[in-house]
Amino acid sequence: MSQNIELSCPLSREAAARLRAGDVVRLSGVIFSARDAAHKRICAALEAGEAPPFPLEGAVIYYMGPSPALPGHVIGAAGPTTSYRMDAYAPLLLERGALGMIGKGARSAAVKESICRFGGVYFAAVGGAGALLSRCIRSAEVVAYPDLGAEAVRRLEIADFPAVVVNDCAGGDWYEAGRAAYLAGRQNA
Repeated sequence: MSQNIELSCPLSREAAARLRAGDVVRLSGVIFSARDAAHKRICAALEAGEAPPFPLEGAVIYYMGPSPALPGHVIGAAGPTTSYRMDAYAPLLLERGALGMIGKGARSAAVKESICRFGGVYFAAVGGAGALLSRCIRSAEVVAYPDLGAEAVRRLEIADFPAVVVNDCAGGDWYEAGRAAYLAGRQNA
């Protein structure tokens, strides 16, 4: 497992192509938060021939809806949400140029196929650590769908945001590899 690979966001295709399942990364730059309600609207806009609310080329989308910010803070707790709720929308966003997704939990076969086909990557962030992860967010600005409240699309400037590559564009799956290693260890015990 690689340690502390530093990546700039938006991602380049070359950077995404070098990543492998199990790599530990620190992301810095600009990402966008969006959950299922926002994904539904973004994909409807794309299918209608409209522009997305943020540039998709190289975009990293964080599946997160923050809690309200305390006074003097940029954002409230900002932990990942369960990714499978975005599985219906992720293939279209990858096809249109997005390269990264951050969430928690396993992805569907269709999403993993799209990651391979379009050269993307799926990162996991630690669930339950939203207060700590919020410290990596330097600015947060609602850029679309303010009526969705916490689920509005936000432009986030991040620094040293920790994550692990779960699915890479070569077909690697960190969750499956971990299960296989665990089972092999039990059989050898």
